[in-house]
Amino acid sequence: MGESSASKPCLEADIWAKLVPAHSMYSVVDIRSNETVVYSEISCSSENKHEWCKITRSLNQSSAMIQNKSSSTILIDGATVQSEDIMLIQSGSEIIPGPDREGHLSYRFETIPTAERCEKRLKISIDIENAKCGICLNIWHDVISVAPCLHNFCNGCFSEWLRRSQERRATVLCPQCRAVVQFAGKNHFLREVVEDILQADTSLGRSKEDVAILDSHALIQSNLVISSGRKRKRPHLAVDEQTSGPDLSCPQCGTEYGGFRCNQDTVHIPCQVCGGMMPSRSNISVPQHCLGCNRAFCGAYWHSQGVARIDGHPLCTYDSFRPIMERSISSIPFTAHETNRYEQDITERSIRQLGRTLQDVISEWIGKFDNREIDRSRMPLNHADVITAATHICNDCYNKLVSFLLYWFRFSMPKYLLPRMHPREKIVGMDMHVGRSTTVRNMLGKEITFAVQPEGLIHRRRVVSASYQSG
Repeated sequence: MGESSASKPCLEADIWAKLVPAHSMYSVVDIRSNETVVYSEISCSSENKHEWCKITRSLNQSSAMIQNKSSSTILIDGATVQSEDIMLIQSGSEIIPGPDREGHLSYRFETIPTAERCEKRLKISIDIENAKCGICLNIWHDVISVAPCLHNFCNGCFSEWLRRSQERRATVLCPQCRAVVQFAGKNHFLREVVEDILQADTSLGRSKEDVAILDSHALIQSNLVISSGRKRKRPHLAVDEQTSGPDLSCPQCGTEYGGFRCNQDTVHIPCQVCGGMMPSRSNISVPQHCLGCNRAFCGAYWHSQGVARIDGHPLCTYDSFRPIMERSISSIPFTAHETNRYEQDITERSIRQLGRTLQDVISEWIGKFDNREIDRSRMPLNHADVITAATHICNDCYNKLVSFLLYWFRFSMPKYLLPRMHPREKIVGMDMHVGRSTTVRNMLGKEITFAVQPEGLIHRRRVVSASYQSG
C-alpha cells in the first residue's frame, strides 16, 4: 500500500504520474508534486510504513529520476539499485521496493499524458491567414515582429528583406505596410501559437529543406535597432572631431577597429548591460549573444576588437561576458538553493569540511557537466544541450549555472559527509524554511522532511526530529 508525501488535497489536474501496484488490492499512488517521497508497506505482511523512494520529475514529462531511500536495495526493471543511489525511470518501468520479487509489492511507473490531465488552458481562435508571413505567404517560422507597425514575418524572410533593403535604400520599409522599420525582434508568444497550430494541422508544416534554408538566412537573435542611412549635413570637421561626434552609433562607426568599420547599412544591437551599441556581425568567431538567455552583451566583442574605452560610447568590460572556463567564483550565489540561507550554509560548511574551496568544487562539476555526467533536463538556461565550458555566458547565467551545479553537489553528497549541526542551528534552519506561519511546537522522535527548490529543482533532506503545526 503506497502513500506519497504530497498528501494535501489537490485537483486531478495536479497528478502527473502514478505508481500502479501489480495487485488490485493495493491503492494506486498518485504523484502530484515535482518531487515526491513515497512511503509504502515494504512487504505484504508488514504493518508499518517505510520511506522507500523519492521521485523527481523530468522536464520532458515522460521520465523521472528515482532515488532509493530505503536501507536495502530495490529493483528497477530488474536492475539492482543501492540505498541512496539514483536511476532514470521511464513510463512503464517496474519498481520493486526490495532486493527480490518474493514477498515484495511490485509497482509500475506511469506518466499521465498532458491531454489526459484536466488542465485549464486558454483557447484562442485564430484565422490561419492571420498566422502567415507576408513575404513567403506560409505559416510563420521563427516568427519576428517589427516596430512600430508590429507586423510579423519569418525570421529568415525578413532577414533577407533587411539585407536587400539596406543595399538599395537609406531606410528599411515594412514589407506589408511600407512603414519605416526601426526595431525588429523575436516574438516568443506567437512562436508558441505557431507550435499549437502545427500540432493541430501537420499539413501546414514546411519541409526540412525549406526550414534549413530559412534558418540559414535568419540573422535576428535579439532586439535589433535598425538605423536610418540618412546622414545630416554638417560642415567638414577634422578627423578627430568626426570620429567623436554624437551622431556615431558605436566606436566603429567613425574609426576602424580590428579591421572593421561600420557603413551606413550596418545594423546595430544594444548591449543588455551598458545600453551601448555594437554592430551586428555574423561572420566573427566571438559571440554577441549569451547562449543561456539570448540577450546581447558587448564585452567580449569589444575585447576581441581591441577597444577598451572611448569617450562618448558606453562599453562593457570583458568580465561581463566571457567563457565559463575562464570564470572564477569565491562565494555561493545569493540565488543558490532558492535563496535558502540555511541550505547555503550547509553547502559552504560541507565544502570547508572536505578541505576544498568553492572554486575547486565548481571546477570539478563543470568538468562533469562538460563530460555530460549530469542530467541537464532541468537546467535553468536556454540551449542547455549545447552549452560547454568554452561557451560565453553572462554573469546572471553563470550564477544560475553555479546554483545548478551546487544542487548536484549537495544531492550527490553522502549523509556521513554532511557537517553536524548544533540543535539550535537546526531549529533556526527549519523555522527559516517552513515560513512564518509554521511554528515548531514539540520535540518528538519523528523525522520530518523539508523541501528546498534551487532554480526549479526540489531537494529534500531530513533535518531534525520534530513535530509542527500551522500557526
